[in-house]
Amino acid sequence: MTSFDLPAISGFRPPALPDVDVQGFWGDRIDAVAHRTAMILYDRCVAAGMLEQINPDIPVPPLRLPFHTRADGTPDTVNVQMFWDSDVAKVIETAAYALYRTPNPDLEAKTDEIIAMFCKLQEPDGYLNSWFIRMRPGERWTNLRDCHELYCAGHLMEAAVAYFQATGKRALLDAMCRYADHIGSVFGPGPDHKPGYCGHEEIELALVRLGRVTGEQRYLDLARFFIDARGQKPHYFDIEAAARNEDPKRFRHDTYEYNQSHLPVREQTKVTGHAVRAMYLYSGMADVATEFGDDSLTDALKILWEDLTEKQMYVTGGIGPAASNEGFTDYYDLPNESAYAETCAAVGLAMWASRMLGRGPDGRFADVLEQALYNGALSGLSLDGSTFFYDNPLESRGGHHRWTWHRCPCCPPNIARTVASIGTYMYGVAADEIAVHLYNESTAR
Repeated sequence: MTSFDLPAISGFRPPALPDVDVQGFWGDRIDAVAHRTAMILYDRCVAAGMLEQINPDIPVPPLRLPFHTRADGTPDTVNVQMFWDSDVAKVIETAAYALYRTPNPDLEAKTDEIIAMFCKLQEPDGYLNSWFIRMRPGERWTNLRDCHELYCAGHLMEAAVAYFQATGKRALLDAMCRYADHIGSVFGPGPDHKPGYCGHEEIELALVRLGRVTGEQRYLDLARFFIDARGQKPHYFDIEAAARNEDPKRFRHDTYEYNQSHLPVREQTKVTGHAVRAMYLYSGMADVATEFGDDSLTDALKILWEDLTEKQMYVTGGIGPAASNEGFTDYYDLPNESAYAETCAAVGLAMWASRMLGRGPDGRFADVLEQALYNGALSGLSLDGSTFFYDNPLESRGGHHRWTWHRCPCCPPNIARTVASIGTYMYGVAADEIAVHLYNESTAR
């Protein structure tokens, strides 16, 4: 089962995973993920204590990772444990693609168990976030700027779509529809809604995936709201901070360019801030542009595309040279040895490039899609699928090696889910046309 029936729209959408069979170069790498990486990711999530935070049948676990501190030594609001749900979600998504490739009853049973934990944890109104249900109850929706709530929701939605398409099982999909409906009851343009959006973009593109697979227009409309609301004045993050009795001007990185909320999205002309956040935002913008035929978004994205690819991108397709903000600095600041070039950022660039192709075939975007996938992203995963790069410098004195895991383990499942779903990047499907974006031995239906 791939999707529900959807009305025909102009533009190209990616095929569902079961519609493409991949062999050859990428087939070998998918097999490595299916045979090794998917279970490795599960085991390392268990070892890190992630599932204990999700499991409502055991006592609330202790804090495993400390909060960050600011430059002046005072406590920060950021703790990577607060977005563990997103890492587990990407593990579920990887497992979905792996199971479609190679049946594995043990992996499927373990994944079903995680999904059952999430479903049991979900609150009656549809809310679902282990950090704010288990670790910080009573604080939900109070700090969208820092706490990744909508980001985690988005990754869970992507996992739900993938697991449904790969296995036909819809327990997580149904739970995510309830969560999306809850989010839509809280956020939106109406007088009884909050005009908020996430400090780490992801929900926007995820809602489009959810809307496409369910055929529900309200999820596409909510994605468009989050895009349109970003950067509007008065600034939502200022209002939110004041409500917490905090100084709105005192926060991590001290600039809204960090999370691309310094201006409304159609007014942004320079790629700034945290690289992964930027790529996820632009991916969501491109999806919304395709779904709504929004030329104003596409025109803004073309300006940002030129800014990135002509002034801020490595020859590998890596992006984001600085470790300090995991992102962008000045034009042509592209050092080799100290390059950050996070694996997730290259994955994000591939996601953006593929979505720019939603408005129609264009070699500018397909070339960078290929460049980012083969070079900037794929280096993040070893050939045997067991170890990972977080950052990808272009030069090393012999001290740079792959990790078995990472304190912020976003990259391992991100590159794994990307490799395992590469077939969906190879083609674009319109009402009466098909486009080929990547060359690889494969069969599409």
